[in-house]
Amino acid sequence: MISRVRGVMGRKLVDQLASVPDPYKPLAEIMLKQKYHFVGRHTVVKKCYWTHAAIVEGRFCYKCKFYGIESHRDIQMSPVAFWCWNACLHCWRIRPQDIGIDVDDTKMPYADDPKMIVDGIIEAHRRIISGYKGHPKADPKRVEEAMNPVHVTMSLTGEPTLYERLGELIQEIHRRGMTTFLVTRGVRPDVLANLEEEPSQLYISMEAWDKKSYNYFNRPLVPRAWELTMETLHLLPSFSSPTVLRITLVRGFNDTEEALDGFARLIRTASPTYVEVKAYMWVGASRERLSKTNMPSHEEVRRFSWRLAERIGYKVYGEVRASRVVLLSSIEKPIRHGKGCPEGPETPEPPTGEYEAIDNPELTY
Repeated sequence: MISRVRGVMGRKLVDQLASVPDPYKPLAEIMLKQKYHFVGRHTVVKKCYWTHAAIVEGRFCYKCKFYGIESHRDIQMSPVAFWCWNACLHCWRIRPQDIGIDVDDTKMPYADDPKMIVDGIIEAHRRIISGYKGHPKADPKRVEEAMNPVHVTMSLTGEPTLYERLGELIQEIHRRGMTTFLVTRGVRPDVLANLEEEPSQLYISMEAWDKKSYNYFNRPLVPRAWELTMETLHLLPSFSSPTVLRITLVRGFNDTEEALDGFARLIRTASPTYVEVKAYMWVGASRERLSKTNMPSHEEVRRFSWRLAERIGYKVYGEVRASRVVLLSSIEKPIRHGKGCPEGPETPEPPTGEYEAIDNPELTY
């Protein structure tokens, strides 16, 4: 039990768990063991792999290479630890039902104050980074920089648009001089249409290309989830901030010609600034539902991306092999939100050979 952990860190874990109301404590305890840090009753922060890589190895994530985000100064968080409107096959999060908690995980029964959340996530990020002081391979300059975060990515777990004070949260983060990326599945067009302030960049994350594929793969927990997502895509052109349609490529599911045509139709509707095509990674709870063979190689991501670019008329701007991601852009050069990675991404080269989807009978739907 977390409550039996001794020492300063143990007391901090106990304090975090104490802030979470029943009946969510068992789920929070599992998340604490997975190295999530709780802020208040429903917000979580977790160190990204690329935070470590930037500090210890001098390697940076695709957000750094595409958009200038400084990987080590980016707070990875979600204001919605336990709730979502989908039960996607590829999701790494543990749902309350997975451990026998009988609650409605589509509704947040409470909401913490945005200022308290921002204070807390900065403190949690600094607590995480402080562990690198004295690390033999850590770059002291980057450790010092990381203690003063300049960016917040609202993703990580759950559906951020279920937090009823999301616009205020974005305002408070911006008031502190930090930028924001909001990643959502697009099921709350009402929230996105009425934000007090837009994020610095808005992501809509998708794997499905029509209602049938959506119902199979994204497993909506509420009625009309696909129709609500379509409302969000129609809303996207009204945003003044850059927008992104992120396609998570899953081998054997959405790597087909049918999917390519479907995504092209969705992109023509939404007119996003960018399209990111990123490989599904076989991690977390998704390993219970998908197999390692569903994880495409970077070469497969490249082939799919170039075929999609041909259909929608976007420029293939760059790629980052370590993250198995390719960026398609409707503008000549992506807007930079930070000072990171001035060298930019790897120069993309057209793939050789013919594109061929790889069938996987495990994902026949």
